[in-house]
Amino acid sequence: MTAPFTRPIMSIGEMSRGHTVLECQTVDRTVITLFITLILLCLVAMVGNGSIIIALGMKWLLRRTLSAHNKLLISLAAGRFCLQWVVIGKNIYVFLNPTAFPYNVVIQLLNIMWDFLTAVTIWFCSLLGFFYCVKISTLTHPLFVWLKFRVPGWVPWMLLSAVGMSSLTSILCFLGNYLIYKDFIKSGQQPWNVTGDSLRVSLEKFYFFYVKMIMWTIPTAIFSIFMVLLLVSLMKHTKKTLLTSSGLRDVRAQAHVKALLILLSFLILFISCFLTLVLSSASSTPFQEFRYWMWQVVVHLCTALHPIVILFSNPGLKVA
Repeated sequence: MTAPFTRPIMSIGEMSRGHTVLECQTVDRTVITLFITLILLCLVAMVGNGSIIIALGMKWLLRRTLSAHNKLLISLAAGRFCLQWVVIGKNIYVFLNPTAFPYNVVIQLLNIMWDFLTAVTIWFCSLLGFFYCVKISTLTHPLFVWLKFRVPGWVPWMLLSAVGMSSLTSILCFLGNYLIYKDFIKSGQQPWNVTGDSLRVSLEKFYFFYVKMIMWTIPTAIFSIFMVLLLVSLMKHTKKTLLTSSGLRDVRAQAHVKALLILLSFLILFISCFLTLVLSSASSTPFQEFRYWMWQVVVHLCTALHPIVILFSNPGLKVA
């Protein structure tokens, strides 16, 4: 009589190794999913921003001129369109080379482009918020009345100033990256050997984070202040419109409510993007870790939604 078939008992070490392999496979699948999601979000953002560039570019060619508002819009769309290409290039590179030294020559080049385009798009967005506040708000303060006539002529200089400040801060980040790279070449350490690289740790804690905070906080504060002022102004005006009309059925009242919702969505998306950038910069995460890809997806989810909101909220762009 043959003995019944019995499953061999696995040792604790074998069970542990099997669990580790299964966990690594799960993490790898998650990272692949996040990578694909990130690329799709970048493509959506590129289509949205590309549509804005084409629509306003055609208008520019036909009329030989653009309004101040459209100059800001096309600059923001062009900056974001270029940014998405850099994001795709950088993340394909780090996805294929997850253990690459984060300050090598290729990543330094991609990083300086990313730092510049991220800063310049934040500045352009803050200038757009400032322009909306000055031109749309019903505030009767003499300063706002004076700005209504002055701001359109300032737009080219405002854009050049944003480019200049973004260039300065991105160069400062590049210099820090270059110092770390030179130190790494001399010492020959492992790419993620943080404990053995005192210069790198010091720069990441006391230099990069503060440079980026200055780079992003000033335009974010400008955007937030003027958007809040605009929202308060529109809320007061909407309240008066609702009281003097037959409720939400009035066309003017509907337009004001729609404008409030659009501006509120702008503010929420912008603040969400800013907070995610700050949190992702607060901790240096290796490329192969789940957190790195999660932060990337959240940041670019906000940047993918914003051009879509602009497209459908602007009557001229919507028709085009």
